[in-house]
Amino acid sequence: MRRRALRCLAAAGVLLALTACGGSERRARAESSARTPKRQASRTPVVMFLGDSYTTGKLGQQPEQTYAAETARLLGWQVILGGYRQTGFIAKGQIGKDFAQLFTDQLAWRPAPDLVIISGGHNDRRRPAQDVGAAALGLMDTVRQRWSTSRLLLIGPMWGGGEPPQEVLEIRDAMAAAAQETKVPFIDPLQEEWITGDRKKGTGNAPQYILSDGTHPTVAGARHIAECLVADLKKLKLTKP
Repeated sequence: MRRRALRCLAAAGVLLALTACGGSERRARAESSARTPKRQASRTPVVMFLGDSYTTGKLGQQPEQTYAAETARLLGWQVILGGYRQTGFIAKGQIGKDFAQLFTDQLAWRPAPDLVIISGGHNDRRRPAQDVGAAALGLMDTVRQRWSTSRLLLIGPMWGGGEPPQEVLEIRDAMAAAAQETKVPFIDPLQEEWITGDRKKGTGNAPQYILSDGTHPTVAGARHIAECLVADLKKLKLTKP
């Protein structure tokens, strides 16, 4: 009888020890969970740019120095740059591909982004404006067919300084009409005068923001263009697409 009582007391002691150990582990897990910061509910937007040398960089320029990369840094986007220098909606440049072909090769096979920004027209100035507008319209339709949930934005031609020629203004108007027809927001750097004056004449902001080639932006110019774009994106409520 006495032996059975001792065995019961021993078993009870072991059970109490195990229970206490389990309780300590649960308390430790709870305290650790309380100390661990909660993950942010928001997700980093994925944005694709498709464009010419302003967007991807001129010969010898690093892509991360362009206005597109700077825009992504300012807004905290995850950015994918597509396109190539000297190309456009029709212009194929030295690579032999226009924006539609570059979209297929570089972007279309990727998962759907939150926003697609198409920027160009500068290199199409030797083509009829109505043809450029039709090509822009076709490209936007292609993007929408590929990613029906992605938002779209069209940016008109940029000009490095001085008065843009009439053919560039006509291309800008054709692009604006294509954007209106497809109900895509359109940003007009020429109308908004992102770059002003003439570098050679030392007028406006061109001497500070445009390189000696008279076309491409300096590092400060790319940052300035990005700031102008961010201001427009805020008005369009597209900073967090």
